[in-house]
Amino acid sequence: MKDEAENLNALKKLSLEEAFKELESSENGISDSEALERTKKYGYNEIAEKKENPILKFLGYFWGPIPWMIELAAILSAIINHWEDFWIIFVLLLLNAVVGFWQENKASDAISELKKKLALNAKVIRDGKWKEIEASQLVPGDVIRLRLGDIIPADVKLFSGEYLMIDESALTGESLPVEKHNGDIGYSGSVVNQGEMNGLVVATGSNTFFGRTAKLVAEAKTISHFQKAVIKIGDYLIALAAFMVVIIFMVSFFRHESFIDTLQFALVLTVAAIPVALPAVLSVTMAVGASVLAKKKAIVSKLTAIEEMAGMDILCSDKTGTITKNQLTLSEVIPFEGFTADDILIFGSLSSREEDNDPIDLAILRKANSVVGVREKIKSYKINYFKPFDPVIKRSEAYVTSNENKNCKVAKGAPQVILNLISEKEKQKITELVNSKVNELAEKGYRALGIAVMYNQNEWKYAGLIPLFDPPRDDSAETIKTAQAMGINIKMITGDHTAIAKQIAKQVNLKSNILEASLLLNESDKKIGDVVENADGFAQVFPEHKYRIVEILQERKHIVGMTGDGVNDSPALKKADVGIAVAGATDAAKSAADIVLTLPGLSVIIDALKESRKIFQRMNSYAIYRIAETIRVLFFITLAIIVFNFYPVTAVMIVLLALFNDAPIMAIAYDNVKYSNNPERWDMRIVLGMATFLGLIGVVSSFTIYYLGRDYFHLSPGVLQSFIFLKLAIAGHLTIFLTRTRGPFWSIKPSAVLLWSAVITKLLATLFAVYGWFISPISWELALFVWAYAIVAFLITDFLKVKIYRLLDHTGIKFHR
Repeated sequence: MKDEAENLNALKKLSLEEAFKELESSENGISDSEALERTKKYGYNEIAEKKENPILKFLGYFWGPIPWMIELAAILSAIINHWEDFWIIFVLLLLNAVVGFWQENKASDAISELKKKLALNAKVIRDGKWKEIEASQLVPGDVIRLRLGDIIPADVKLFSGEYLMIDESALTGESLPVEKHNGDIGYSGSVVNQGEMNGLVVATGSNTFFGRTAKLVAEAKTISHFQKAVIKIGDYLIALAAFMVVIIFMVSFFRHESFIDTLQFALVLTVAAIPVALPAVLSVTMAVGASVLAKKKAIVSKLTAIEEMAGMDILCSDKTGTITKNQLTLSEVIPFEGFTADDILIFGSLSSREEDNDPIDLAILRKANSVVGVREKIKSYKINYFKPFDPVIKRSEAYVTSNENKNCKVAKGAPQVILNLISEKEKQKITELVNSKVNELAEKGYRALGIAVMYNQNEWKYAGLIPLFDPPRDDSAETIKTAQAMGINIKMITGDHTAIAKQIAKQVNLKSNILEASLLLNESDKKIGDVVENADGFAQVFPEHKYRIVEILQERKHIVGMTGDGVNDSPALKKADVGIAVAGATDAAKSAADIVLTLPGLSVIIDALKESRKIFQRMNSYAIYRIAETIRVLFFITLAIIVFNFYPVTAVMIVLLALFNDAPIMAIAYDNVKYSNNPERWDMRIVLGMATFLGLIGVVSSFTIYYLGRDYFHLSPGVLQSFIFLKLAIAGHLTIFLTRTRGPFWSIKPSAVLLWSAVITKLLATLFAVYGWFISPISWELALFVWAYAIVAFLITDFLKVKIYRLLDHTGIKFHR
């Protein structure tokens, strides 16, 4: 393989003709059968990811601060001959490793599947025909087409075209695009900003420049609002546990108790307090959500976007293809003096190209081919050179020769751009006519394209206008209404004329305060924020305007979503909190976006929005539950030791509680929830306040059952500990059903997975207590009493929880669940 790599790299230094000869290829590429043979020789066009050894990965779960604490507790149990404690703690350690390993693998598999769906494609010529294949199937000798918005899939020698402007910043750090011509190398991983050329593949996979410098494009990991909240929760619980452990040590020191016994108990208590399952719950919930979204045709490329989308309150939506169908139809063309309608269709067709698959080009070609006389005349022209549409100059051009050997140049583009091509003298004559016709068409919702022609290198002549209509999608009005009901402010962003944008806005339930994007440059910094915030959309938008709109809204503390499809949308997609590449987006837009849609329209975004809010609520439920449970156990045990000089549970019981809690916690990722009708925000006052309330209620409930066991049932210390253990186990699982709803616990039906995981673990805890597995046994009568007591306490707590939420609403603190 090393020799092959050296050979491929040597090819880059050869001339184009020598490279074709060396690779036994031509401008018409190679055959499918030859490509198959070369795949065996060179391998697939991909950079093999370094696979972590699964055994080492599993052993990694026994290394780190939390595993060290559990291991130390096990060692101390062995030293003091508490072998039952040792084996149970060992099982906890093993179980945490198995669950963590399994869940992380599950999440990784889900993400890998999503990555496959985002794989790049390439347009390649095989057996003399152009076709689209996965970029991984490219081999040296293939000929591919590269155009605006493509990510170059392999190292190529460029030919057959005027130039490419390529963004190589991801590879070289150079921010300015590089101009490439025939014979130059286009590097894998760089982005085509302008132009269109063919390329001969000279290196693939790890032999590419990208493959050898992969470290340069390593993406920095971002921390979402949820991850920050989780870190705060973890810090809060660790600090709380440390404080309680210090108190326990101080008390045991003054009471001259065994230091080793106290240390073992303190370690196990700390392990129970720290959210050991937190990373697994986070990754599984996000991965499950991403898989659900993928089924709804929204592929998540960055998991943190799921949480960000839950809080999104403004969506800057592209018009074409998102709000409208992107199925352009032509109205009657408007020829100017000296030209006919047929001339306009002919010139429009000659400056269009079917293989580029551009909606405007396809619409013009369909119309021209439907007119018999026009179709025949088009065949009489020979296209010598074609310059594809460039978003910077906003036009495409073709140099053509007719049967009479007359040379001419034709151009198609924005009406004002075409107006600027003609001479000043002609411009003065025709400007008013062009503007009036464009405005007239715009008021009807039509987009106009200008057509110009130049004969024999003379002056450009404005030939006429082609009106195009892109109707709104059938579901756009209803979808926008749904989004608005969910608290989303939708702003239409379009490059079209303001009148067209206003016409479409009226048809899809949007207000018509659509402003020209040029206002962004005219207003003062102080006023511009109000202008952008209050506008219902922007027309005649350039890519730099999109970026500025997002930036201004973010400065106003909004969480902003932005849709886009082109290479020039990439900066705005990256800048937005949630960048959404719409169906049919370029590879460059997909790589910049957080979420990639595979179906057209806004309805997919609404599905993603609903799912992200559901995920947020599951995470919120988990946060409240985890804090409440820690407070309940820590405060009760610490106070019982200080006030009554009594250890209410043993170290083994704490370990068992942690074991029984893991399964229902994992099941939260699959729970049923109702999405909120408002953007979600982390409010740590509400989270900590409700968790503290539930935790303290649990402390009171635990002390009550302690008194009943000691003074009413007159239980021995060992039996009393088992009695309390069963109460903590059952009540702890019931707390999950308190935290998952804002209203009464029955207001949202729990998922079967959550319900049965809680029921089974409760039954297991009962069997442990009744049959005395590793703990002192209690009678079935006492067990049934604990069940009844826990259920009554649960119902009372649920009633109080609803009252407290109502009180918070009346005091102006909103918490939407």
